[in-house]
Amino acid sequence: MTTRVIVTIVAWNGLRYLKELLPSMDAQTFRDFQLIIIDNGSTDGTLEWLRANHSRITLLRNTRNIGFGPGHNQGIRYALDHWKEAPLADRYILTLNQDSILAPAFLDRLVAEAEAHPEAASFGGKLLRAFGENLHDEVMRETVKSDMIDTTGLTAHRNRTFTERGAGEMDTGQYNEAGEVFGLCAAACLYRVSALVEAKYKEEYYDHDFFAYKEDVDLAWRLRLLGWGARYVPGAVGYHYRGAYGKEQMGWRERLKNRRGKAQERNFVSTRNHWNLLMKNELFVNVFLALPFIAFSEIRRILFVCLFEPRTIPAFFQAIGRVPTMARKRRSIMRRKRVTAIDLRKWFI
Repeated sequence: MTTRVIVTIVAWNGLRYLKELLPSMDAQTFRDFQLIIIDNGSTDGTLEWLRANHSRITLLRNTRNIGFGPGHNQGIRYALDHWKEAPLADRYILTLNQDSILAPAFLDRLVAEAEAHPEAASFGGKLLRAFGENLHDEVMRETVKSDMIDTTGLTAHRNRTFTERGAGEMDTGQYNEAGEVFGLCAAACLYRVSALVEAKYKEEYYDHDFFAYKEDVDLAWRLRLLGWGARYVPGAVGYHYRGAYGKEQMGWRERLKNRRGKAQERNFVSTRNHWNLLMKNELFVNVFLALPFIAFSEIRRILFVCLFEPRTIPAFFQAIGRVPTMARKRRSIMRRKRVTAIDLRKWFI
């Protein structure tokens, strides 16, 4: 396979979104890519529609929803099997959410940035929010591509929470400068394949145990530990529906309302994955230095769940039950670590 970019899309009952995403891929000015759709047991006619309208797309079919990360892992393994002897340093994987839409130059701009920065592993653009009006009505349906920012990269905080930079702000050019960020959102992220191979644990690129949510933060942190960079490219513009619309800067009342607006399953998995994320990637000296911030944040998290979200309480026990698994993955990461605690500390603002 000589194709330089493999685009992996994990689909789950997202036919209404694919009907917008795939035309945006057809319109890309960069043409040296192949599309792989990993379907996680959709029951909304996705398979039939793809076979009738996009027969050239490589389709991998799962009989059930195995999750976002494991689905993309399937696509990455498929790409590597077909690249075989190709030089992986100039091969790339673009992971996409099914509910994203890309401007025509999106892939072109990211590949150009990747070629100019061989020290970086991941590249992402300016994602703005898309809103659907009459989303389920084929006749009256209309997509609003707004100027509200969805993400311009991941921000890591001293209390070890992570937010989408600029989320909820109106785009007035405040993020028009390209540069380094902690990591990128997996909704539309270009990865250098050689970096993914270096960062993997066994056959996992995204952590298989995360299922969904925060798997991109975990991979970003892992790549940072291995000495790889991450770059934001403002000229690569895309749009993302995102299930729960929140802001990066919110007071506690707004955060409470935003949290309650999310699905229970999402809150459960996100809470569990947050603790597993820290178990795997945090450096002990950095924990010690930031302990007051981390402790306050985690005590507040536990109290909130106990008072307002009791169905999420088992997530803490599930995270603790995974300590042996996370410890094995941690040892694998730390054996290969190429940066110091100081190098990592500068990202936690």
